[in-house]
Amino acid sequence: MEMLETTIYAVIISFFIGVILCPVLIPMLHRLKFGQNVRDDGPESHLKKTGTPTMGGIAILIAFAVTSVVFSKGNSDAIAVILVTLCFGAVGFIDDYIKIVKKRSLGLRAWQKIVLQLVITGVFCAYVVSNVSGYSNIIVPFLNRTVNLGVIYIPFLFVVVLGTVNGVNLTDGLDGLSSGVTVLVAAFFAVMALVMSSGISPVAGAVVGALLAFLIFNSYPAKVFMGDTGSLALGGFVASTALILKMPIFIVIVGFIYFIESLSVIIQVGSFKLFHKRVFKMAPIHHHFELCGWNETKVVMVFYIVTAMLCLVAFLSLKTFIF
Repeated sequence: MEMLETTIYAVIISFFIGVILCPVLIPMLHRLKFGQNVRDDGPESHLKKTGTPTMGGIAILIAFAVTSVVFSKGNSDAIAVILVTLCFGAVGFIDDYIKIVKKRSLGLRAWQKIVLQLVITGVFCAYVVSNVSGYSNIIVPFLNRTVNLGVIYIPFLFVVVLGTVNGVNLTDGLDGLSSGVTVLVAAFFAVMALVMSSGISPVAGAVVGALLAFLIFNSYPAKVFMGDTGSLALGGFVASTALILKMPIFIVIVGFIYFIESLSVIIQVGSFKLFHKRVFKMAPIHHHFELCGWNETKVVMVFYIVTAMLCLVAFLSLKTFIF
């Protein structure tokens, strides 16, 4: 009961910090001219978003960090998740800063991003191997059992972290899409952390609260975007939380939207390079649906519904652990 109360307090306090911060941060970003550059080859409806303040992920990270530090009570797993989230957020911040302030359209070079992400993932991997009991055992959905990955666990961890981080980043393309999908994913992991009596439940609660606050300003029509500062941080949170809870496979279920967004880009690029043909009208896939005639809010709402339903499926797949 104490852990449940702590997690609820984390949600509420993080929410109020976010609600207070966003109206302060948005005018600052306007004054600093930290505006979004919109691709001119995308849906025409997106051109009006040009100049909308980005790097709003700063508000998410402050609300998350302050609340998490207060309620984590020195729990080592919680601290690991906090640090992974903040470190990936720092990479995103540098990328955003270079793109917007230095006017270099691509931000960090691809190799720089990869190196930084590999370093963060490597340090987190060292923590998991050294401090998480039975770290290579992962829960398998529907089978009500765990499987020991043995020597393949470490490369598996790198794939999970890097794939999730970049999947969340690709999902951040419509007003409220990445933040709304991730608030549902974070809520799922918060519940599972409570069920498992894990000390990371308040950290997950802090993410839920921060994202609910951010959605007030990021839902259509968005007054601010999270930028890579927010999306990379959220990817780091989802991946590290799932790995600490030994539930990385569940990212494919509850984070199916991240997976399909990434897969659509891989298919699009691969198809064009191999056959000089495009499978989708545009990738990631949320833009494909827009170009098929869906308006932005419909795409976002459908993706929310899909995520919510898959979270319920994930809960059902864990009946031995929950019921």
